[in-house]
Amino acid sequence: MTDRTETVATTQVYQLYINSSPERVWEAVTDPAMLVRFFHGAHFESTFSPGAPLRSWSPDHSTLWGDNLVVEADPPRRLVHTWRSLYDPEMAAEPESRVTWELEAQPGGVTRLTVTHDRLEGSPKTAASVRGWSYILSSLKSLLETGEPLPIAG
Repeated sequence: MTDRTETVATTQVYQLYINSSPERVWEAVTDPAMLVRFFHGAHFESTFSPGAPLRSWSPDHSTLWGDNLVVEADPPRRLVHTWRSLYDPEMAAEPESRVTWELEAQPGGVTRLTVTHDRLEGSPKTAASVRGWSYILSSLKSLLETGEPLPIAG
């Protein structure tokens, strides 16, 4: 019998092109009214300025899903914040990781969005939850391009 070990990247990079300006993409990732529409129904609280807390709550606002910190903000180009999911006890026990959003204007009014989730070396369960970012970013793109996010994934 062979023991198979799944290797999960400790630095994950997601890149997509959105038919929208960097300013509009920035608004979507920093406006709680827009975030709730594409980010699994999570309610976010933050000023999105360096040093500010970045908290997220369950859709019914009864459970704290994330209690993070904004490390860097350079609108509409770059946002860096810590990441630790509190909704799952195993992920909550892992050390915090980091998420970097980089927005770059492209010809034709398009924005290249690169999201890097790194510092995952001590957070294997968080690192394995790859579907989360793919779905969130797809929903963001859909919202900005069509006016409607993807349905909230169960």
